[in-house]
Amino acid sequence: MTSMPAELDTDLARKVLDAQPFSRLLGARITAFGDGAATLELDIRDEHRQQNGYVHGGVLSYAADNALTFAAGAALGPAVLTAGFSIQYVRPAVGAVLRARATVVHAGRRQAVVRCDVFCVDTEDTETLCAVAQGTVLNSA
Repeated sequence: MTSMPAELDTDLARKVLDAQPFSRLLGARITAFGDGAATLELDIRDEHRQQNGYVHGGVLSYAADNALTFAAGAALGPAVLTAGFSIQYVRPAVGAVLRARATVVHAGRRQAVVRCDVFCVDTEDTETLCAVAQGTVLNSA
């Protein structure tokens, strides 16, 4: 894993996230960033749920995709795009907070392979794994 480029820090990561209208709509926030890793969280609201009361798979996919890309950006620099990712849903997502924690598994000069674990977190901050994702992120510069 490579170190985070000097021009990137948590404040810049938060500004980039805030510049994404869809992320603002969902209420996402970056809670950790740097050294090839990133954590993205959002408070679970009724609008995030599907018909059975679980967090919709699309919301879990969004969280995994964005966390993967931010983690890769911490290793490759700010000009990154997701080339593709896969996600496996482990169990229905219920709780108060959705937490996506991503870590770069391998980074070269132009691409990174990243893993992301997506957790539902209850009101006592207990994490329950609900999805696992892996993706490839490209430096688009």
